[in-house]
Amino acid sequence: MDFAITDLNDIKERLIHKGQTLAVAESVTAGFLQSAFSMVPNAKNYFHGGITAYNIGQKSRHLNVDAIHALNCDCVSEKVAVTMAINVNKLFSSDWGIAITGYASPMPEQDQYDLFAYYGIAFRDEIKAQGKIEAKQDEDPVVIREYFTNTLISIFKDTIKTP
Repeated sequence: MDFAITDLNDIKERLIHKGQTLAVAESVTAGFLQSAFSMVPNAKNYFHGGITAYNIGQKSRHLNVDAIHALNCDCVSEKVAVTMAINVNKLFSSDWGIAITGYASPMPEQDQYDLFAYYGIAFRDEIKAQGKIEAKQDEDPVVIREYFTNTLISIFKDTIKTP
């Protein structure tokens, strides 16, 4: 994997300087965020860990995602992402929570061909950033997951720069 190491190191330095911690909840990135944050030296000083939850049952059970809403949107919405971000903080007792859910490959059986992800970034119980990341069509979902991961790392870096 080719992760944004410079951004990851900047995030580490900033969080350690502030005495803050991070946890992640992911679906579409399939553990890439956890892998990226854990690759930085001394990650244990700020990174509490993460959870990869693919389906409604696990997102609802572990991250308190509204199952009825999630069922209606295949677990892919901004509401799901922000709920995951806030609740991963609680699950891991962290200051910051990052969450992402979306599509890294087309799902013709659901008439879903666009590749995109919704994300949420929470500081304790408050959403600091949320939005949608769109990807170009690509046959390799790994490339898409890496793109979503690096884009979200960059967004998070910019988010923690603000007071």
